Amino acid sequence: MKPLFSPLTLRRVTIRNRVMMAPMCLFIAGEDGCPTDWHLVHYGARAVGGVGLIMLEATAVEARGRISQRDLGLWDDEQVRRMRPLVHFLQQQGAVVGVQLAHAGRKAWSRRKGNGPAPPIAPSAIPFDAEWVVPREMDYNEIAAVVDAFVQGARRAAAAGFEVIEIHAAHGYLLHQFLSPLANHRSDEYGGPLERRVRLLAEVVEAIRAVWPEDHPLFVRLSTTDWVEGGLTIEDAVTVARSMAGYGVDLIDCSSGGIVPGAEGELYPGYQVPFAERIRQGAPVATAAVGLITDPEQANAVVAQGCADLVAMGRELLRQPYWPLDAARALGHEVEWPRPYLRARMS
Repeated sequence: MKPLFSPLTLRRVTIRNRVMMAPMCLFIAGEDGCPTDWHLVHYGARAVGGVGLIMLEATAVEARGRISQRDLGLWDDEQVRRMRPLVHFLQQQGAVVGVQLAHAGRKAWSRRKGNGPAPPIAPSAIPFDAEWVVPREMDYNEIAAVVDAFVQGARRAAAAGFEVIEIHAAHGYLLHQFLSPLANHRSDEYGGPLERRVRLLAEVVEAIRAVWPEDHPLFVRLSTTDWVEGGLTIEDAVTVARSMAGYGVDLIDCSSGGIVPGAEGELYPGYQVPFAERIRQGAPVATAAVGLITDPEQANAVVAQGCADLVAMGRELLRQPYWPLDAARALGHEVEWPRPYLRARMS
């Protein structure tokens, strides 16, 4: 068996292969945060195409925390009702289905760069960029309210039938804002050294783990480097990953950047794989690698060489919904095809 197509069991959830659909905002949900027919067709095609784990796009735990006005949400019970048929269909096709719970903080949706329906919130009153609205520094009551919003989002995720939750602490959104010294200038117990900046993420993880089914895995997505001097480094990310493992996190989804505009490293196929490998070596937790991975041989090598446990793919799965079926054929590995498509299967 090719490593890319070996199953992976986390807690009591078994993923049929190591291909994960990375969470990618579609900006096409209803303004009520509910999924549309587009979501069913979009995610359904990737489940039929053989993806092992489908991670739904950033799904807001508060209306004011959306990245855009057309993002999915889990702040209301009606959203649960509308999510259930989508989740059920994907599971019928053999995919494990996860949802990424998110809060955008100072990068919340806007008509004009951070100017949404409510004032944006952040660890400190520092805008994302010069032309963005200055966010309000969160007080303790607001911090507690955000933790509760994540908890209620997790409860609704369970009610909708999701099998995996990923907490979004990357790409410059609220939990990443608390982690990064570039956005967090607080002097209280939520600011200063890394062990205090990680406090909000730890509180969210601990609170979600208390209500999320014990046999279901919990992921955290981290920006493993800010790509800026004075920002988060991969060594910081290893420290955070160790802490998260202690709170019951099963996998770190390893990305990078997003805390300040335009900061990124050299882009090449697999450019973030070393981050996943470093965290996998330095913390007792599984990892997912992402970043311009398109070639089946390369994806297989990521798993075979122990760099990561999952290969998360984004744009390539937008281009090729049936990439896993094609990759299996390229690697000489037999996989089950969807019965209605058998006539198209090549020997």
